[in-house]
Amino acid sequence: MDAPKDIFKKHQAQTFPFPSCLEIESARGSYIYDVNGKAYLDFVAGVSACTLGHSNPIITNAVKEQLDKYTHVMVYGEYVQSPQYKLAQLLADNLPKSLSTTYFTNSGTEAIEGAMKLAKRATGRPEIISCKDSYHGSTQGALSIMGNEDHKAKYRPLLPNCNQIIYNDISSLVNITKQTAAVVIEPVQGGTGFATPTNNFLQKVRERCNQTGTLLILDEIQTCFGRLGTLFGFEKYNIIPDILCIAKGMGGGMPIGAFISSWELMNLLTFEPKLGHITTFGGHPLNCAASLATLQHLLTSDIMNEVTQKEQLFRTHLDHPEIKEIRGSGLMLSIEFKDELLAKKVVEESLEKGLILFYFLFTKTAIRITPPLTLSQKEIIKGCEIIKGILEA
Repeated sequence: MDAPKDIFKKHQAQTFPFPSCLEIESARGSYIYDVNGKAYLDFVAGVSACTLGHSNPIITNAVKEQLDKYTHVMVYGEYVQSPQYKLAQLLADNLPKSLSTTYFTNSGTEAIEGAMKLAKRATGRPEIISCKDSYHGSTQGALSIMGNEDHKAKYRPLLPNCNQIIYNDISSLVNITKQTAAVVIEPVQGGTGFATPTNNFLQKVRERCNQTGTLLILDEIQTCFGRLGTLFGFEKYNIIPDILCIAKGMGGGMPIGAFISSWELMNLLTFEPKLGHITTFGGHPLNCAASLATLQHLLTSDIMNEVTQKEQLFRTHLDHPEIKEIRGSGLMLSIEFKDELLAKKVVEESLEKGLILFYFLFTKTAIRITPPLTLSQKEIIKGCEIIKGILEA
């Protein structure tokens, strides 16, 4: 019989030529364990997804309790299901009044697709604008607004009327016109290595959208549920979107996404035509139960209040001459090195030493740090010492 790694490579579609092929046995807290019992301190959290760590009993108990009641019972939006409406209500309670109505999806890219459709339906305009070097998902619509041509070229033709502005370049905002249905933008730009807004850039985008009657879609798929120290990233940057897209960390490790807007806008998907947006498994009760438990715990604990302190601890303990810069905000950090080879070396040798780090899509000289928000100070220092030890060697 073939070894598990051989089966994995032969029968599971691959996205990367050289996957790490770590064979997982279990995961708990801030650690992942392989089949040999080796522990790996996780500084990635499934790419910002495992907000409360691995196998958190708060989440697993909520899922088990729901599993004993029912799983999928009907396509989305037909039956009243308590995990869905309770989560939608709690989201509305913690969002501005203009973001009162949630459509649950299976993933972040589906949330983006729904938001793009809603923007076109609401405005009657053809154009969607995104940022150069942005990433919003891999489906055809989301790919159309991706800001990196290398990832798009082999899949053209894509959606027409998708154009770009440049993140943090206020002069490029003239590209937003009265033909623009929506601007889709990340509060912290993920694929480039966590670039953060400067010179009130996001406020300027909001102002330009107001001037042209353009809807502002914020892609908070990576920033949502506390990663920047606020429940949502837009709170940190003092703007309010017309449509909010969330996913990843909202599920605490379970697959769920959502796009959120006003009742008036969302209701446009109900008529002319009816069933303006459809999903079978979106808002799956198990995933909504996990998300509800995650959100409730974040709102009643000090976890989000500790994010800034943990960020500073990372910055303090990663002070090293081989590190050019630490970008990002909260527990969404990027370590920039002098060259691609050093970044690759740190990721590979860290894994050997029991620390999980990861790469970015559009930059090869930086590595990602997006740990569970529950990571302890002791674990932060331990991981940073592994990184510095590799750099010293």
